[in-house]
Amino acid sequence: MRLLFILFTILIITIEAADILPNSTLSASNPNSKWSSPNNTFSLSFLQLDPTNQSSYFAAISYNNIPIWKAGADTVNGGAVDISGELRFLSNGDLQLISGSSGSVVWSSGTVNRGVSSASLDDNGNFRLKNGTVSNIWSTFDNPTDTIVPGQNFTNNHVLRSGLYSFSLMNNGNLSLLWNGSIVYYNSGLNSSVNVNLSSPSLGMQPIGILSLSDPSLLNPVNVVYSSDYADEGNILRFFKLDNDGNLRIYSSTQGSGTQNVRWAALTDQCQVFGYCGNFGVCSYNETDPTCGCPSQNFELTDPNDSRKGCRRIVELSNCPSNATMLQLDNAKFLTYPPELSEQIFSAGISACRFNCLVNGACVASTSLADGTGMCYIKQPNFVSGYQAPTLPSTSFLKICGPAMPNPTAVSDTVQEKNGGRVPGWVVAVVVVASVLGLILLEGGLWCWCFRNSSKFASLSSQYALLEYASGAPVQFTFNQLQRATKGFKEKLGAGGFGAVYRAVLANRAVAAVKQLEGIEQGEKQFRMEVATISSTHHLNLVRLIGFCSEGRHRLLVYEFMKNGSLDKFLFSEDHSSGRLLNWEQRYNIALGTARGITYLHEECRDCIVHCDIKPENILLDENYVAKVSDFGLAKLINPKDHRHRTLTSHVRGTRGYLAPEWLANLPITSKSDVYSYGMVLLEIVSGKRNFEVSEETNQKKCSLWAYEEFERGNMEAIMDKKLSNQEMDMEQVMRAIQVSFWCIQEQPSQRPTMGKVVQMLEGVFEIDRPPAPKATEGSFAGTSLNTSSTSGLSTFAASAPAPSSSSSFQTAGFQSSASAKNVDRQSSSLLHSEIK
Repeated sequence: MRLLFILFTILIITIEAADILPNSTLSASNPNSKWSSPNNTFSLSFLQLDPTNQSSYFAAISYNNIPIWKAGADTVNGGAVDISGELRFLSNGDLQLISGSSGSVVWSSGTVNRGVSSASLDDNGNFRLKNGTVSNIWSTFDNPTDTIVPGQNFTNNHVLRSGLYSFSLMNNGNLSLLWNGSIVYYNSGLNSSVNVNLSSPSLGMQPIGILSLSDPSLLNPVNVVYSSDYADEGNILRFFKLDNDGNLRIYSSTQGSGTQNVRWAALTDQCQVFGYCGNFGVCSYNETDPTCGCPSQNFELTDPNDSRKGCRRIVELSNCPSNATMLQLDNAKFLTYPPELSEQIFSAGISACRFNCLVNGACVASTSLADGTGMCYIKQPNFVSGYQAPTLPSTSFLKICGPAMPNPTAVSDTVQEKNGGRVPGWVVAVVVVASVLGLILLEGGLWCWCFRNSSKFASLSSQYALLEYASGAPVQFTFNQLQRATKGFKEKLGAGGFGAVYRAVLANRAVAAVKQLEGIEQGEKQFRMEVATISSTHHLNLVRLIGFCSEGRHRLLVYEFMKNGSLDKFLFSEDHSSGRLLNWEQRYNIALGTARGITYLHEECRDCIVHCDIKPENILLDENYVAKVSDFGLAKLINPKDHRHRTLTSHVRGTRGYLAPEWLANLPITSKSDVYSYGMVLLEIVSGKRNFEVSEETNQKKCSLWAYEEFERGNMEAIMDKKLSNQEMDMEQVMRAIQVSFWCIQEQPSQRPTMGKVVQMLEGVFEIDRPPAPKATEGSFAGTSLNTSSTSGLSTFAASAPAPSSSSSFQTAGFQSSASAKNVDRQSSSLLHSEIK
């Protein structure tokens, strides 16, 4: 009996895992009708995907009821059928989606009489039609719809589609988003360090959340995009999807959760997606989300039930040939992307930009930029996609039949205008009541002020006094306050590994920067303690923390606003027309100020703070170009667990190109790791080149190695930023900065100076010995060997030699020992880890 039971169980498992045979059918009317993968992770069945239309069904492969492929997605109705619809695997080998009401074929795999004998849904989500000799006659991976999953190979022959939007991989490896197959509104290229001609590129989504590019001409896959949760542990499916709003995103879904979370988006500003609001539609933002509307009351929605379908003129231009006028839209622009760009742009002032469109019969709209370029864009009648926001430095004009009827604003016509100058009685009543309430509040406020020092009120007022006015204490904001201050988190200043940063105007009209933290693991009490520690760290060259928000799942930090943004925008930007070029004196002061700020963190704080992510993006400049280090102390907020013995396979803090070799070799981390990162930044300040940049100018070598070769030849001019060639420079300072940078990026931590010593060297306090060649490269460190894993996209090291002693004397490096140099071991205990960005 036991044997029969075992045989019966094996038979059932075999049947469940067996191939799908011809004449099998899935029915929309049967919720239990489905074909599953052997591990039951994926299934092919009918789903209701449109919440507004409960009578439409789609044959889809899904994970957690999240579709990753749909049959007939490229058809007119997107593959939707009614409850009588079926998916049939016919005996002739064809897979067909049948409309139940009409019996017509909605979609077909086109595999009739090609020898298909069976089908299967694999554990990676690939549905295959196959025969006995050819294992893959047709598959969903080779015929994607709008999603890429791990294990799927997406080549330049494939296209993802969602409505009028499509995504393609170009022959040069660029990721391109197109509207209507013509307008390229997103085109992201490879990093400049990848200088190869690709022959047959392919894109793949790694299970850990990295989108990588492969090609026969590349030795190893190139990591193109990282999801914000990449390498996080758990049974997580990460997939790459083109949504119906035209944006390209990476999602994460934990098995069994049924939810999906956005981990990366190609366009952080949804209103920059061409055609998002349809023809003549204008995209703007409410408190949090993009919204669509018409330019003025001269237009009406094409579909009142769907504002994304655009607008149309109430009176067409053909009906008013002699009465056309231009509607003015302030802080607005009409999106213009290639191939339109070259044909529709010219130099003109705002009046000329308006008039030229008015008299040009082929022009329906124009945009005048107020960003200093003096450019004017014109739009022809094919399609007009608008974007309006208070921060846009542009004015747009739209040709209409007069008179112009602007949309009503939040504060519309005054009461006097509405009533012919006569004020209604209810307004008088409201004014009287408001005045009385104001007097009561004023009297109450004076009474509280007079008695606030009494014992009765001391305990109540002291809580607010400590929080709002005590020296160094951060101010606590509510989430609603910061949401209003940032206008719904609209104006994004930047983004990093800790979260996005937005411009805010506080209640006292002070401008601030609000950082939305991501991945917080701490409780309320611990978070507040860490915030108090950060806010108590004050220095001229550190960005000051003003306040914070800790409300439910919301964790935000409020910093002083740095008018000139981050250093990288000045060093690596090609646009130097508007004062974006830093002269040598400014660069040297920025290098010295940054060094002083880091020195304070390492040697002058009560507890040493190792920054762990020194890079130009984290060096901000105020209105006087004074350098201030940002993001110090944040890593402990993200990962509060034991942080002294982490390896690369778990979480590593830092940014590629600035990581000290000991990070990757799993050796002890000290403040000398910050010194290495600073050395890389200092070399970038001098050269104006990314330290990982490889080009013909650097002889196809990493910039730091090439720079040392030029230094050996005494060719300082070659290392200097070419953009400074026409300026006067202190060559003694140049030599000093270059030598300091080489000392800082030495392979052995013991050979690097402390940051206090770096400041003294830059100030010219003593002579600097000639630095040895920096040996640290991406693939070596003190007898360790590099093993690159193509599946993880990360580099791991296997140590084959003992770690060097951190107590070695600076005598070997040409420096004298100092008290601060003896604190290396103490400093290692303050290491703060997070993820590689």
